Amino acid sequence: MQEKPKPPASTAKGTPIRIKAKDEVLGGVYANTMIVAHTKEEFVLDFLAVFPPQGILNSRVIISPGHLKRLIRALQENLGKYESKFGTIQEATSPDEGGAPQIQA
Repeated sequence: MQEKPKPPASTAKGTPIRIKAKDEVLGGVYANTMIVAHTKEEFVLDFLAVFPPQGILNSRVIISPGHLKRLIRALQENLGKYESKFGTIQEATSPDEGGAPQIQA
């Protein structure tokens, strides 16, 4: 009698996945600017801390288009919950409108 192979525990429905994080990741990073680029296969999200005359690339996230759509939906849902609890957020002025410095790589 041959047994069917069992799926890995991390992919079985309802099984919690333990996440480990390095201490330096747990602290997070500050970003006041984001640059988005894409190819057909992926989106690249660069998070920068810009303090003229310079800026620092603090984090780069490379994500598939399908996951980006899920991320956007999750952000929209959480923004709605936030605004329901704390009130409407005033949208920040676009860097194009506010005369922000041009970012050069």
